[in-house]
Amino acid sequence: MEERSSKPKRTRDVNALAAQIVAEATGEAAPAEDDGKNPAAVALGRLGGLKGGKARAAKLTPEQRREIAKKAAAARWAKD
Repeated sequence: MEERSSKPKRTRDVNALAAQIVAEATGEAAPAEDDGKNPAAVALGRLGGLKGGKARAAKLTPEQRREIAKKAAAARWAKD
């Protein structure tokens, strides 16, 4: 089951979780966590990711698409 995007993200670290709960209860801004990622690199990676699926689909032959679809259907039906 997919996670809902409307749920606030909770950390598993007890101390950080406590600080976040106190900040929410008092109306203060929670301390921002630095994920260590370069925003420019993230934006470039996302641009490439958005193009990738369409570019791959455009170069596939109908037979290749059919085989990929069969494999995906088999994987879906194999799950219990």
